[in-house]
Amino acid sequence: MAQIANIEVQAEIKASADKFYEIFRSKGYLLPKICPNIIKDLQVLKGDGSSVGSIKQWTYVAAGNFSEVSKETVEAIDEKNKLITFRTVEGEVTKHYKSFKATVQVTPRGDGCSRSSSSSVKWNIEYEKQNEAVPAPNKYLDFVVILTNNVDAYLLNNA
Repeated sequence: MAQIANIEVQAEIKASADKFYEIFRSKGYLLPKICPNIIKDLQVLKGDGSSVGSIKQWTYVAAGNFSEVSKETVEAIDEKNKLITFRTVEGEVTKHYKSFKATVQVTPRGDGCSRSSSSSVKWNIEYEKQNEAVPAPNKYLDFVVILTNNVDAYLLNNA
């Protein structure tokens, strides 16, 4: 019987925590521009796209050259801790996982606001496989690392 499991990755970025968090909190519409190689489209289907209960549809390339489509809802937002949780509710991911939840948390280093300070970004993926033959969702960890690096580079070049 499949159980809920977690995988996570942490990356250091040079952009400020506030600016990085802001992209995922309220400026997701920039992601296809920032990461055209992996994010092909992002549409808000319900809500404003930045509040709990909002539903977004992503078209992305997580591994190889195959586009996937996924609908997710914003499940939780913690402004103080710069943390956002997204739950996938429909799409390719749900063919393999009964539940799939991604949480991003950005932690400032130093004062967290100056351009020269660095920040830490932690992604956690909580999932439950449809069956034991389904692999861990490592390709999605690889995807969020690429996403993190692209957003960091964008913020540094457009600050």
